[in-house]
Amino acid sequence: MKNWTKYLTIALLVSLLSACGYNDFQAKDEAVKSAWGEVVNQYQRRADLIPNLVNTVKGYASHERETLEAVTQARAKATSFQITPEVLNNPEAFNKFQQVQGELSSALSRLMAVAENYPQLKADGLFRDLQSQLEGTENRITVARQRYIVAVQEYNILARSFPTNLTAMVFKYQVKPSFTVENEKAISTAPAVNFGK
Repeated sequence: MKNWTKYLTIALLVSLLSACGYNDFQAKDEAVKSAWGEVVNQYQRRADLIPNLVNTVKGYASHERETLEAVTQARAKATSFQITPEVLNNPEAFNKFQQVQGELSSALSRLMAVAENYPQLKADGLFRDLQSQLEGTENRITVARQRYIVAVQEYNILARSFPTNLTAMVFKYQVKPSFTVENEKAISTAPAVNFGK
């Protein structure tokens, strides 16, 4: 009789935890971590490609040293940032990570603009391959970010909806920061098209 009561109590507790969204929080928290892991994976892929790109460009544009050094420094800064699971729950660290990745994207854009000025470089097969890989990587990063945004959205809806928000308060599941861009206002303006130049 005593064991029967014990098992009934455990079964009741398990069903209560399930009904209050506890298991959903576990599943969505893991989905957010997994999506974030893919974002970081794609950033690392880009960082791994950059040394090859810089070395290829160096041969053709040796006097563009300032731009090449900026890319190298931005890469070093981005790869030195420690990615831990706590970054996902720390808005300040999360913003810092996004900032260093944004600086790297900006440095790469300047490098691509420099490369456009060198016809020999544009014709080089090695450069074209690397450029193609970088473009593919940027597309993968975009897709990974999109999946992360969706995973965070689903988690945050669960954390803010009633009655699962009560479970979030009890077990300290806080709303997670989503991906944002620094220049949101600037990029929301459509670029001017002028064929007169």
